[in-house]
Amino acid sequence: MADTDDVTPQADKPTDQWVTGDEPMTGPQKSYLNTLSQEAGEDTKDGLSKAQASEEIDRLQNETGRGA
Repeated sequence: MADTDDVTPQADKPTDQWVTGDEPMTGPQKSYLNTLSQEAGEDTKDGLSKAQASEEIDRLQNETGRGA
């Protein structure tokens, strides 16, 4: 399993304040989103920015219980 520090960089700042938040999501983010989406029974969202991917990871972690 990916370390969340690798998946959600700059997690201490709100995503709307990230300098690189508009860049495409990273490979680790995409991989972790795929895993979480499968567990949640949802389709993986493509084309997300780093910030959007981080928010989606947070949502899916809460939904699947991985964020607990």
